[in-house]
Amino acid sequence: MAGAGGGNDIQWCFSQVKGAVDDDVAEADIISTVEFNHSGELLATGDKGGRVVIFQQEQENKTQSHSRGEYNVYSTFQSHEPEFDYLKSLEIEEKINKIRWLPQKNAAQFLLSTNDKTIKLWKISERDKRPEGYNLKEEDGRYRDPTTVTTLRVPVFRPMDLMVEASPRRIFANAHTYHINSISINSDYETYLSADDLRINLWHLEITDRSFNIVDIKPANMEELTEVITAAEFHPNSCNTFVYSSSKGTIRLCDMRAAALCDRHSKLFEEPEDPSNRSFFSEIISSISDVKFSHSGRYMMTRDYLSVKIWDLNMENRPVETYQVHEYLRSKLCSLYENDCIFDKFECCWNGSDSIVMTGSYNNFFRMFDRNTKRDITLEASRENNKPRTVLKPRKVCASGKRKKDEISVDSLDFNKKILHTAWHPKQNIIAVATTNNLYIFQDKMN
Repeated sequence: MAGAGGGNDIQWCFSQVKGAVDDDVAEADIISTVEFNHSGELLATGDKGGRVVIFQQEQENKTQSHSRGEYNVYSTFQSHEPEFDYLKSLEIEEKINKIRWLPQKNAAQFLLSTNDKTIKLWKISERDKRPEGYNLKEEDGRYRDPTTVTTLRVPVFRPMDLMVEASPRRIFANAHTYHINSISINSDYETYLSADDLRINLWHLEITDRSFNIVDIKPANMEELTEVITAAEFHPNSCNTFVYSSSKGTIRLCDMRAAALCDRHSKLFEEPEDPSNRSFFSEIISSISDVKFSHSGRYMMTRDYLSVKIWDLNMENRPVETYQVHEYLRSKLCSLYENDCIFDKFECCWNGSDSIVMTGSYNNFFRMFDRNTKRDITLEASRENNKPRTVLKPRKVCASGKRKKDEISVDSLDFNKKILHTAWHPKQNIIAVATTNNLYIFQDKMN
């Protein structure tokens, strides 16, 4: 297929690339999370340097109907700083692990960002007017002597250049012993969960000094530890339901109405292992790196090292769809274990209508699977075809044997170039794909 489309095939075109071109990449510039807001007008990225960069989609140009609005920098701010835990003698990285947008309620935008330990609620607001004509202070801010005031003025607002301000409204700290891997906002938009390796906490967005522990899988004796929590997410419509995935390849669905502590799950989604594929690496590659509910709330998608699985919430014993992302790497697991790539955590995402799923791979490849036509495509995020509206050519990897002209040998894949973070615009065919320190934006070809 020329692209993954809902019925019609999409041709994906290059739109933009953000970030420096240098080959020497500073560690702080590596992108660690990508997230569109609910309208798709804003796109946020977080990096290992603790910064959040927000891009805003320009208004569509009526004269250029073939191109949608480009994304330009709207706001950049330092969300987290490196810290040191003196009690445990531990450095706390500033790296942004996750960003989640809240639905817009007024002129301002709100988002949650988290590093390993601390979650912050940020308000992003615009200012294009400033007050003038104070009675008790000068225009430069110095206070006047009240005895010199002889007349009263009514302060007025004067226009000024647009300023975008980011201010931290809430800081949710000191609730996680282990590293936070997920945050998810509830559909009631009042509460959210945060998950670390062994516990999940429930927070109220207005209350920072306490949270409720809703899942705790820490054994009394840490030597008996057999699995950790890898991701967690609230159901998009049902405010009492959430899921969390584990390093053993299982997904547990919990109902908060059943008990205050959701250690006993309502449903357990697990696929029996195929004995013919059993190997030393089976347990590592079955670990789930991401879980995402479909927008409809009927399905959920999980990503493990080699595949993407779609589960129907009404069927626990096996997934309804399984898509192989890079099966050709199965024979390379030994070298991927030695260079630590086998522990890479790939994320996955749905398109706006839940008909296509997307996830990343190595060599700056990313994969799309059309759930209706069962066709799939491999595309590459590369600076080589970075003229706007250049159609992306599908790529093919040759696992073994004779290589065709356009195919790439599995041995020549670059495992240092990987796409872990991807995002799909909620309403349009626009995707954001993070390579190491660059953000690529692609869109469908408009005739």
